[in-house]
Amino acid sequence: MDNTYNAAHLLVLEGLEAVRKRPGMYIGSTDTRGLMHCLWEIIDNGVDEALAGSAHRVEVTLHADGSAEVHDDGRGIPTDKEPKTGLPGVEVVATKLHAGGKFGGGSYVATGGLHGVGLSVVNALSARMDIDVERSPARQGISFRHGTPGVFDGEGPDASFEPRSGLTRKGGRVAKGKSGTRVRFWPDRRIFTKDAQFEFDGLIGRARQTSFIVPGLELVIRDLRGDVPVEEKFRHDGGIAEFTDFLAPDEAVTDILRLQGSDTFTETVPLLDDKGHMTPQEVVRELFVDVAVRWGTGYDTTTRSFVNVIATPKGGTHVSGFEQAMTRTFNDAMKAAKVLKVNDDDVIKDDVLEGLTGVVTVRLAEPQFEGQTKEILGTPAARTVVRKVVSAELKKFLTSTKRTEKAQAKLVMEKVAGAAKTRIAARTHKETQRRKNALESSALPSKLADCRANDNERTELFIVEGDSALGTAKLARNSEFQALLPIRGKILNVQKASVGDMLKNAECASIIQVVGAGSGRTFDLEARRYGRIIFMADADSDGAHIRCLLATLFYKYMPELLQEGRVYSAVPPLHRIEISNPKKGQEKYVYTYSDDELQRKLAELKKKNVRWKDPVQRYKGLGEMDADQLAETTMDPRHRTLRRITVDDADAAANVFELLMGSDVAPRKEFIVQGAYEVDVEALDA
Repeated sequence: MDNTYNAAHLLVLEGLEAVRKRPGMYIGSTDTRGLMHCLWEIIDNGVDEALAGSAHRVEVTLHADGSAEVHDDGRGIPTDKEPKTGLPGVEVVATKLHAGGKFGGGSYVATGGLHGVGLSVVNALSARMDIDVERSPARQGISFRHGTPGVFDGEGPDASFEPRSGLTRKGGRVAKGKSGTRVRFWPDRRIFTKDAQFEFDGLIGRARQTSFIVPGLELVIRDLRGDVPVEEKFRHDGGIAEFTDFLAPDEAVTDILRLQGSDTFTETVPLLDDKGHMTPQEVVRELFVDVAVRWGTGYDTTTRSFVNVIATPKGGTHVSGFEQAMTRTFNDAMKAAKVLKVNDDDVIKDDVLEGLTGVVTVRLAEPQFEGQTKEILGTPAARTVVRKVVSAELKKFLTSTKRTEKAQAKLVMEKVAGAAKTRIAARTHKETQRRKNALESSALPSKLADCRANDNERTELFIVEGDSALGTAKLARNSEFQALLPIRGKILNVQKASVGDMLKNAECASIIQVVGAGSGRTFDLEARRYGRIIFMADADSDGAHIRCLLATLFYKYMPELLQEGRVYSAVPPLHRIEISNPKKGQEKYVYTYSDDELQRKLAELKKKNVRWKDPVQRYKGLGEMDADQLAETTMDPRHRTLRRITVDDADAAANVFELLMGSDVAPRKEFIVQGAYEVDVEALDA
């Protein structure tokens, strides 16, 4: 094996050889996408003529033999001799890389073509290309094979070919004032993949798009490959405003806004001096900005961006300038209008663009793109100019005093503010979810008095009101299967609180932790640590309030426990009657659970001539009971009474809280007014 490496190993590719050797560098790929890129290089030349005001119609024809033809009624490629090479202009632009009229020579102001390689690249990758130019006085043409000029003795790329330079076809006379260019090419199938083909639908989509960008230009697309010829025509005089309306997927919140303006910037470019040397010089460029936007009722963002007539699907400096201007201007206007308060977070790009449909176009001479495929604009000054123009024009709309514009501006600012609140709420929920998962897996709270048994069908968790009741309950419980969790006072009303606020509440977080089955979407009934959950609160209005709050918590975040019938309310006694001289077998103490039951019991004892000690003890809370009394009446499964809380009970509790403590005032006022007529005035302590 020869390991030497010297100059003899170097290969110098001349002219179009480089294109055929590395086509991907110029057209991106050699599949359908690359083939369509070739076609659009030719179409864009015709569109550039329309941008220069010289063409009004571009016709594209897909022939059955696999070729594509583009005809425009522009000025026609020059056919006279180019001074340096002595070749006809049409031959120069088709065979020489970086040759054309778009290098600042004054023929074009804003173009899609920049590098002077489009036509010559397509020529290099074609088995045959025919170019016919209509310029007064006569029609003339030239043909190429793989980029080499010459003469074919028949139709199609397989005809025999003789290389020859210069214009080799002469046609009829051309009327004065009439001109145009017709280019037909057959892709070289040795370069493109077998399945690469011209896509009619893709052609239609881009032709429609181009007709919006260049108002007044008519594009005709014909497909002659099928049994039935198909033809589509596009012309839109409304420009990008009409394009925005076409793209919009939802109902409008605002009319279409046109944000237009221009500014100049200085750019350093190499230019030929008088001696033929390339020297850097400062050139003043003008950049025209034309943006159309409207907001709709939806949430998706639809934007398109263009430089001259070239779509930039991956954005660039003009799009970043547009987004910066939108965000900054909305923040300033919303703060001035008090839609955003002083302590509110600034809105971000996604908030402003939610529901927006927009088309961003800029026009300038010699824009800088990243590569020949021109998907991203790189001209740095475009960011500043677009930002300046959009900010000024958008501010006029947002601060307008005209009735219609003022109303629309208010709607848009409220929509943006709503999007910001939704985003912040979603972020908070995500953080809450992380916190909740961490909370559910952390150690149990120290105030839990757990039981010893692990059988969660047998175990019970008593949620006890207050630490004083906890002391008595600890002595009264059976620690084998009864666990106690004290809560201090009233827990959070979760009916109107967010998930985040609920989990920040220590009592709610402890309950979810101790139950051990998670909450909300993460709830798993099988993971619960106890078979029954029992609310044990005082038999007074405060106790009832606490039970309602607990029922609401379980109904909202652990409803499966209610559905399975595993949530109960303990029923502690309200009174204790002490019998004076109990007979043999008679209980010394009799407990009642309501005032009505007390009166009935006293009447029954009186009838039986049973005496009791006055006054009858009225329990103010669970803490007043002795342990044996609490066990006998409330905790011992052999004697106690439990009231099962159903889904309907919890739903009713939630509805009561929504009525009494929710954000809707009207139903609460109606409830209070109705209840006022049922109050016994004499019972009021006033």
